[in-house]
Amino acid sequence: VQLQASGGGLVQAGGSLRLSCAASGRTFEPYSTGWFRQAPGKEREFVAAIGWSGDGTYYADPVKGRFTISRENAKNTVYLQMNSLKPEDTAVYYCAARPSRWYRTEVFAYAYWGQGTLVTVSS
Repeated sequence: VQLQASGGGLVQAGGSLRLSCAASGRTFEPYSTGWFRQAPGKEREFVAAIGWSGDGTYYADPVKGRFTISRENAKNTVYLQMNSLKPEDTAVYYCAARPSRWYRTEVFAYAYWGQGTLVTVSS
């Protein structure tokens, strides 16, 4: 399976962006999806995750109440709506998938990764 992340860009603090993660190729079902981010000089960190059915979601504390993860299985696409963006949200955002209906928050739990999309939030 190939994952394609898109939707990043430059936005002012307080603004919004919506990231998309489209799966293609030999997709499998069910799969859960996570979003991670990596800022310069820092380790990759968990942002949000969603289970196969879409009703199970989990967020890292720094993004709770500002980010929303959702999915459209018919389109093999997962979204990350990011509102009230802050400069500290600046990072390369990666989507990842694992062949399970249940999400995890650990980087090592995901076998398939997209190429990343850069989000830059200016102050």
